[in-house]
Amino acid sequence: MSHDIQIRPIRSVFGQESLSSCFSTMSAAAASALQSSMCVSSQKPSFAPIDSQEANTLLAAKPKSLLHKHPLYSSAHHNLSFQIKEKILCLEIMGIDSGKALSLNPSLHSTSLDSLRSIISFLQSKGIHQKDFARIFGMCPKILTSNIRTDLNPVFSFLSQDLKVPENNYRKVINKCPRLLTSSVRDQLKPALFYLQRLGFKDLEALAYQDPVLLVSSVELTLISKLKFLESIGFSTNEAKSMVLRCPGLFTFSIENNYKPKFEYLNDEMNGTLEELKEFPQFFAFSLEKRIKPRHIEVMRSGVKLPLADMLKSTDEEFKELLRQGGNS
Repeated sequence: MSHDIQIRPIRSVFGQESLSSCFSTMSAAAASALQSSMCVSSQKPSFAPIDSQEANTLLAAKPKSLLHKHPLYSSAHHNLSFQIKEKILCLEIMGIDSGKALSLNPSLHSTSLDSLRSIISFLQSKGIHQKDFARIFGMCPKILTSNIRTDLNPVFSFLSQDLKVPENNYRKVINKCPRLLTSSVRDQLKPALFYLQRLGFKDLEALAYQDPVLLVSSVELTLISKLKFLESIGFSTNEAKSMVLRCPGLFTFSIENNYKPKFEYLNDEMNGTLEELKEFPQFFAFSLEKRIKPRHIEVMRSGVKLPLADMLKSTDEEFKELLRQGGNS
């Protein structure tokens, strides 16, 4: 049985209209078959496979992306297994680049649609919205092949019991840092939380809603190494701790691409001091090429002496006014 199908590119439809608009472009039978085979959970988890001719037609309408460069999409892509085609459609309809997802998570090749649907249903039961899936799974396609009992459930228990996040705020935390869902509670999240609390991070709400990326950072390779670098340029252990407590983002900056070039510029070109950095650790958060250097050059030309905070935090208009007034705000 054939159907007269006219469908626009799946990604553009999903991004600009509701999923129902996508199905309205097909015949009723075709739309029903596609909708029932999607990963997006419905009230009834029934499953009806798509006709192969329909699947090929829908896939042909997909815009060019990494998928066409993926080994699955060879010149003989019409010979793809029917299950893979359904899986590709499932990912694309959710707004996920299926080629990228399959490349980053090869386990997706063998996982079943029922398994994907279970993951989606579970996350929806935790308050995650359908519109969040494109970003969450796009960043972390590994989530799609997680084990609900051993991988995902422990993360939500950690959010509730260790970070005191209420159920109605799970979505806010997960959207802020999807990598939480791919992190081991035992090996990553709890050790990171313990270390951060020992450093002095007492505000669980701030960790959950503002800086959850710290919880998915390696204690040895990221957190400790950043503190050691600050100590290596002359800060005491207590001073380094005080700086990261005031500016947690310091833990997220690259030593080679951020700390070293900015400190060298401060030290060699600006004749800055450690005391200035201790007072304004946010210095490392500003772009060297787009903010620090241009502002420093203007300050040097004007002959005005400005504290780091005034030089970098001020808007362009405020900065010009500070120079005009000779640094007296």
